[in-house]
Amino acid sequence: MNKIYSSAILLSFLFFSCKKETPPAPKPLEISVTSVLQQDVDLESEYTGQTFGQSDIQINPRVDGIIESMNFKEGSFVKKGQVLYTIDPLPYRAKLNEAQGVAAESQARLSKTKSDLDMITPLAKMNAVSQRELVSAKAAYNASLAQIKASDASVQNAQIELGYCQILAPISGLIGISKVRVGDYVRPGAMSILNTISDLGDVRVRFTISEQEFLRLFREFSKPNSALKGSGATVTIKLSDGSIYPEKGKVSFADRQIDPSTGAITFEATFPNPDKLLRPGQYVKVALLTDIRKDAIVIPQRAVIEVQGIYQVYVVGNDNKVQMQIVKPGPSVKNGYIIEEGLKPGDKIAMGGTSLLKNGSVITPKIVQWQLGDPETVVAK
Repeated sequence: MNKIYSSAILLSFLFFSCKKETPPAPKPLEISVTSVLQQDVDLESEYTGQTFGQSDIQINPRVDGIIESMNFKEGSFVKKGQVLYTIDPLPYRAKLNEAQGVAAESQARLSKTKSDLDMITPLAKMNAVSQRELVSAKAAYNASLAQIKASDASVQNAQIELGYCQILAPISGLIGISKVRVGDYVRPGAMSILNTISDLGDVRVRFTISEQEFLRLFREFSKPNSALKGSGATVTIKLSDGSIYPEKGKVSFADRQIDPSTGAITFEATFPNPDKLLRPGQYVKVALLTDIRKDAIVIPQRAVIEVQGIYQVYVVGNDNKVQMQIVKPGPSVKNGYIIEEGLKPGDKIAMGGTSLLKNGSVITPKIVQWQLGDPETVVAK
């Protein structure tokens, strides 16, 4: 009897031990789920551009000499007509004095020859002097007139050269670092650059696009019903720190030719610069609207899984079971993909983010709202 009772206790112990070791059923994974969107999408192409001032004027000397003074602060704004540099004027003042002396002599000579001519003319009419003397007096007077013109021109030229000893700002704008200092000797010439002034009221941005892209855009803009008309000329730029410049620009012109060495054409856009944030020489990323997709299917980029060139997403059914679906992605835009084949509006897809998600898995969906370019927002149940 005791033996039978002991066996029963042992069997009961084994039964409860086996039941305790059975693992509980795993809970379904909680996965973020969003709906496939259908909307118009603006597609932008990005190019590298460089900034230029509205006017970038080089300051060159027009006479040679020693820099006597610099009358501005480097890196500051200067006004049109402001004296920037002075070149030692003494040699040119002496030259002007000499020219004025020659002009005075010429004027005195003119007075004498005119007096001689006035005296000889009536005498020649009375045959009191020969015609030869009359002709000689006229020639002397005409020569004096010519000398007056030459001496006046020399005075005017000397005055101009003396004026060039003061180098004035041709425009109002931001002046750069001086290439010369007080005491340096300068001379005229294209290579003799003292400084540069930039007008920063508006800033020009130049960028290049390929010949193929130019042909495509030209044909698109030429269509009478093109969606790009009226909007395709608007451009935005991204600065080197990744921030978006707040002002929008307009394409002002394209170059007359394709560069045969690069196969690209140069475009120029103009941007307002009220805060003077943009300076000449900056490299920026230029975003140009190049296409508009009507009623495009759009999903988040992080919902797409790429395996050996095949793009897939997990589609969530009504029973919360996920099925792998192969899709054909189009262009990426912001934080999303345009899907050309494989999905339809209203489909629910898993956002992914875990390697535990498998084809046929049952999940606990966490519904999120997602918009192109915006972070996802959890929808309260």
